[in-house]
Amino acid sequence: MTLLPKKLRTYRRIYAGFFFALFVGLLFVTDYSRMQGYPTKLLLELDPLTAIAAFFTSGTFYMGLLLALLIILPTLFMGRFFCSWICPLGIANQFLGWLFHGLRPSQRYELNRYRPIYRLKYYILTALLVLALLGSLQVGLLDPIALMVRSFSLAVFPALNQAGVPIYLNQPVFLGGVFIALILLAILLANRFLPRFWCRTLCPLGALLGVLSRRAPLRIQRDVDKCIDCDKCLKACQGGCDPHAELRVSECHVCMNCIEECPTQALHYGLPKQRSSVHKPLDINRRRLVETAVASAALLPMMRSSLAAHSAPTHQAIRPPGSLEETDFLARCIKCAACMRICPTNVLQPALLESGLEGLWTPILVNKLGYCEHHCTLCGQACPTGAIRRISVAEKIGEAPFDKPIKLGTAFYDHGRCLPWSMHTECIVCEEVCPTSPKAIWYKQVDIATRDGGSIPLKQPYVDPRLCIGCGVCENKCPVEDLAAIRVSSVGESRSRVNQMILDG
Repeated sequence: MTLLPKKLRTYRRIYAGFFFALFVGLLFVTDYSRMQGYPTKLLLELDPLTAIAAFFTSGTFYMGLLLALLIILPTLFMGRFFCSWICPLGIANQFLGWLFHGLRPSQRYELNRYRPIYRLKYYILTALLVLALLGSLQVGLLDPIALMVRSFSLAVFPALNQAGVPIYLNQPVFLGGVFIALILLAILLANRFLPRFWCRTLCPLGALLGVLSRRAPLRIQRDVDKCIDCDKCLKACQGGCDPHAELRVSECHVCMNCIEECPTQALHYGLPKQRSSVHKPLDINRRRLVETAVASAALLPMMRSSLAAHSAPTHQAIRPPGSLEETDFLARCIKCAACMRICPTNVLQPALLESGLEGLWTPILVNKLGYCEHHCTLCGQACPTGAIRRISVAEKIGEAPFDKPIKLGTAFYDHGRCLPWSMHTECIVCEEVCPTSPKAIWYKQVDIATRDGGSIPLKQPYVDPRLCIGCGVCENKCPVEDLAAIRVSSVGESRSRVNQMILDG
């Protein structure tokens, strides 16, 4: 039975609505109180660009990312169906493109023609893959799935919760969330000027799928005998792929809109017929590709020249429990913020320059906003690439069969701000909240001389670096509000042999 053209577009809309709802639903249940049993990493693990780039940087293939083959293999035969049928950012752009231009069909003919600027996404893809081959994983900055997860986790969901939608038990705060929200807003508003501007011009995943689909046997075919050159197929074209002429297969989103718009049924999706039109090859300037690759290779040393964690660990780059060693961590982390979304205490925050430009938007602990819950290992469960290992509670806290706990860093006292040390005021908050057993914070009973010649007994706190795990609860609960009198540094972390206070040998 042959599907009617109208049904094809209807089915596509149903699928698109389902997958967008699935994206929002899975992200909603990515929460410490709701995630049990749900495949919360599904769309991130389906992402081919993430899988390929992570393989380039780490040299290993994370098993969860094998799901990307479910997108890659059909794309080789069916074209870029992912962009209009599954991708949440593509679906959002498609809806807004229709919303902005749906009532003005006269403009859509010109807006939906192919433009040379659409090549830009292939150069962006080249730059990201070259950086990945050189060991710098930056695809998460522009990958649409990671971008949407990050934007919803750090900006959209917190805003909805603030507006009264019960998404979180406690209102989260994310550093740089406004900037991330503005980026998403700019991408969506760009549809006002050109439908699906992001998808057609900037999306590196779309570029990868375009390359993979350039020889797909199933594609939009035009019967030159039936075609009357009315150009009505351009009115609703999502990819700007010129279905009215020589179709650009790599730009086609397989949205099926052109088939329904055609008044003579000259278009169909499938194998070519005897009188089908020819198709244009991928429109890429090879010289520009080489220039992009060289420029990307030259950019990497600049990114690593100043604050990069490859050269010197920074005290503020405190990573989640289970994180790989910094070089390996940066080679795996796609900056998706899934770990930040699931963190129950809001301690995980997107980094700015704490670990260099390469570490932008990777997760770090900001203990002023939260602390690492002693028995929580959810961040490793949410990570789609293995940058944060899945660990057990026993491994984290050092229970048998593990010899010692995972250490995130070490706490240090600022004697000039600590109440017992600087103000001669009794305070035992840090010792009370310390979760280790025995406690990493201990007191020495001393007699302090007062200015009037007397003395007062006082407990002065100390940190035992052998027992401190760097969880940050002491810093978070310190009553010195503006800048805590005890602060955690990344030094002494378990994952690093270099970032230690005393080096053996």
